[in-house]
Amino acid sequence: MTTFIDQKVVVTGASRGLGRAITLAFLREGAQVIGIYGGNSAAAQAFLHECEPFKNRLQLHQCDVADHRQVERFFQMVEEKFDTIDILVNNAGIRRDGLLALMDNNDWQQVIDVNLTGTFNMSKQAVLLMMKQKYGRIINITSPVAHLGFAGQANYAASKAGQIGMTRSLAKETARKKITVNCVSPGFIATDLLNDLSVEQVAAYKQLVPMRRFGTAEEVANAVLFLAGSQSSYITGAVLEVNGGL
Repeated sequence: MTTFIDQKVVVTGASRGLGRAITLAFLREGAQVIGIYGGNSAAAQAFLHECEPFKNRLQLHQCDVADHRQVERFFQMVEEKFDTIDILVNNAGIRRDGLLALMDNNDWQQVIDVNLTGTFNMSKQAVLLMMKQKYGRIINITSPVAHLGFAGQANYAASKAGQIGMTRSLAKETARKKITVNCVSPGFIATDLLNDLSVEQVAAYKQLVPMRRFGTAEEVANAVLFLAGSQSSYITGAVLEVNGGL
């Protein structure tokens, strides 16, 4: 595995769930991580306390990735302090499940805004910085629901399918600049994103997975580290499934 000593990594949704595991994985490999969280300040402060051994290499900033002006200001700060970045992980995501015919318009729009437009806003600014050094890694956290589709998740599925399409287009635009763009597609992972599932739903979903278990956030983080490292230099526009055979 590549070590990430002195590399500068931006992770969205960094203080909880998959983002927390990804951030910790990069910190353990020596990276400087600039994490973004949406609105849960208590969780962010708790995570900073947890990361006390890495306090000199971790910063957390509140930023709404769906707001392009906030994202622009965030990257202005990053450029002033670090000049450029090496890796961007677009992990921030939300769910607002409901049957399409009954779905509230705001629930549709919020999921698209955070999951898809947020990926666009962050990637746009990151590419501009990465072009300065003609190197970079962008990893977008998508989902198998992008191609499987689940009832009650039309908004989530659309946002995740959009991420994959955007990834493949951006990969072609940046390949000659040695900037790779890939997706990691976690299946059912034991994080708080699944906390609203009933016991019956959990049992049913585990039956869908050939391995008969949910994955761990650390298993997803390992896939992100692989795509972020030098050993994946000829991989771009790809989707790496981490789903237990789903």
